[in-house]
Amino acid sequence: MNRAYSLLDVRAFDDATRQIEGIASTPSPDRYGDVVEPLGAQFTLPMSLLWQHNAEKPVGTVEFAKPTQSGIPFKARLAKIDEPGTLKDRVDEAWQSLKAGLVRAVSIGFRSIEHAHMESGGVHFLKWEWLELSLVTIPANSDAVITAVKKLDRQHIAAVGRAVRLISPGDSGTKPIARTGAIQLIPRIYS
Repeated sequence: MNRAYSLLDVRAFDDATRQIEGIASTPSPDRYGDVVEPLGAQFTLPMSLLWQHNAEKPVGTVEFAKPTQSGIPFKARLAKIDEPGTLKDRVDEAWQSLKAGLVRAVSIGFRSIEHAHMESGGVHFLKWEWLELSLVTIPANSDAVITAVKKLDRQHIAAVGRAVRLISPGDSGTKPIARTGAIQLIPRIYS
């Protein structure tokens, strides 16, 4: 399975919904010179949201994804578990890690269906099966951002005692979302 990473930029938190939004993949070349073509994505929703690419550690579901020429915006929701146990601990750890800024990246796990080798030495993934989206620690690409962690209105933020400045992409010094890129960080082994 191949992986491509994108950086998260957490805006605000809503513990009730635990929803996140962002860009899963873009057509920009990664560090290896590879390109994962957003319009080549094939997938079925809902899709698993994993913790650190571990298929044995799901934390939620991807509920919306729409490939465009500039990238794949997505919405995902982390589960809210009330019963004490390992599952609650894992999902709460993922949510707390997002809120603390310790985990700031997402990564797509995919299987190549059709690819071409580019003159630059990279691989252009033209068609691919999107298998999962993961919350990961490695912030490999500073241009790809999450656009929201279920935005709260300013009154609600003040009521819960969180001082959060709601910003739009570009306000934090990052490039606009349309210019984001995906990064492939594992050895390239293709059949």
